[in-house]
Amino acid sequence: MLARMSAIGSERRDAEPRLRRDAERNRRRILAAAADAFAEAGLAVTMDEIARRAGVGVGTVYRRFPDKELLIEALFEQRIDELVALAEAAREDPDPFAGIVRFFESFLSVQAADRGLKEVLLGTPRGASRIARARDRIAPVVDELVARAVAAGDLRPDVAASDLGLVQFMLGALIDYTCDVDAEAWRRMLAIVLDGLRARRDTPSPLPRPALDEAQMERAMAAWGAPRR
Repeated sequence: MLARMSAIGSERRDAEPRLRRDAERNRRRILAAAADAFAEAGLAVTMDEIARRAGVGVGTVYRRFPDKELLIEALFEQRIDELVALAEAAREDPDPFAGIVRFFESFLSVQAADRGLKEVLLGTPRGASRIARARDRIAPVVDELVARAVAAGDLRPDVAASDLGLVQFMLGALIDYTCDVDAEAWRRMLAIVLDGLRARRDTPSPLPRPALDEAQMERAMAAWGAPRR
């Protein structure tokens, strides 16, 4: 009898970690499926569709996220964790100015890949508070990035951390308007901006992308004038 009770207790202890692993795996699948679905269809996507994409029952989705806003909030927190990690990795680059370059390239690559998801995360009534929370977490790291590059004599001394934020917004808007014309056009503009941020340089840096031709510019301008969803 005692041996049987001991065996049952052991099975229960073994089952608990498996259940936790299964629950976490389902959570990750739901979040990944929701990110893809929101990026494609916006807030109109249903929880049933998210469950279908995740390969789980809709009841599993509702147990983890009783309403869509909680799911959006979890996606936002996950994305901010990723961006903070990218900023911290840039700060640890042994070359201070290379860290600035890495910061821009990594953040803008994420934005270019997830334009639709960005609109969902920031386009709900809680968008403003989400932006504030993101800024509070990322700003201290950017402050260190700037201070380190200025101290090394690589970044112009009159550049502030807020300038990096404005450049990020500027190039983010460029991504939105040129994504269907040349998805990599932002890289050319970033190279031009980076030359302006350097404390010194002997010659202009090579530009990684060709300039838009007249037809591409017309398409980009048409996108700029189109209503935003």
